[in-house]
Amino acid sequence: QGCTQKYIVKNYFYYYLFKFSAALGEEIFYITFLPFIYWNIDHSVSRRMIIVWSTVMYIGQVSKDILKWPRPLSPPVVKLEMRTDAEYGMPSTHAMAATAISFSFLLATVNQYKYPFELGLVAAFVFSMLVCLSRLYTGMHTVLDVIGGALISAVLLVLLYPAWDMIDHLLLTSPFCPLLSIVVPLVLCYNYPKLDYYSPTRGDTTTILGAGAGATVGFWLNNQYTAPDYTSENFQLGFPLITGKIVVVMLARFFVGIFVVLLTRQLMKSVVLGMLGYRYKFPIGDLEARRQLEVEVPYKFITYSSVGFSATVIVPLLHEQLGLM
Repeated sequence: QGCTQKYIVKNYFYYYLFKFSAALGEEIFYITFLPFIYWNIDHSVSRRMIIVWSTVMYIGQVSKDILKWPRPLSPPVVKLEMRTDAEYGMPSTHAMAATAISFSFLLATVNQYKYPFELGLVAAFVFSMLVCLSRLYTGMHTVLDVIGGALISAVLLVLLYPAWDMIDHLLLTSPFCPLLSIVVPLVLCYNYPKLDYYSPTRGDTTTILGAGAGATVGFWLNNQYTAPDYTSENFQLGFPLITGKIVVVMLARFFVGIFVVLLTRQLMKSVVLGMLGYRYKFPIGDLEARRQLEVEVPYKFITYSSVGFSATVIVPLLHEQLGLM
């Protein structure tokens, strides 16, 4: 009921700032931001960030449905979002994702590119802080939810960082990588904690793990078959040397890539839902049927693993054909 509360916006600066900041913690942002890093910055940076993102988000989503801590009561707070209100509150996965992504990007790039560590640290702190504060402003989390999410993410990042190189090497070279990259996430999704009512956490988790699985298979294939790599000297020397021409190429790569990714997503959604609808005898528009375990998991996983695979394999090949490498 809290989501239907009427409210009056008195400060539009804070309202739009924190609504925008909240969007920076959504899965759709990371599913576009991480491919941008892959297409324009560095493959190794993107791989490490995807490892961290998938791990942190899975642990955060599962923790919510195990702890079952409620979100803030409304009233007294006014909730500015509707979709995530069905989820539990502790920990804030927005806070976890923002902390993990911003600081993993800092750690992965600071020794490879020419920029001051202090500047990167401030940028990572501001990004994560804006997302964390947005969860308080929109009424979706308590202070404890946000602090808990950020701390859990920081601990996981500290634990993962020393193993980055080893994990990355295994993902690129192990003959078992493609099989494990698909089987392990699927097992985790099918054995997601059960709730007494429907929550979007299982679907969101399947989306994240599916995208990570598809991208990981793509990384392995690229390494095995020496797919095109973005190794322009201008990019490798550091951010200060980025010119107008390079910006145009980066934007071209991004828009071409996003078009392919969105097209893949739409096509796979239609195909997979059509096949599942035929198998389980339900119309594609039946929302309740799409929320069932036997439909939601394969639908989300196949769709977004295709998106991850397309972003890491199909898009680079297309970039090469278009002369954007």
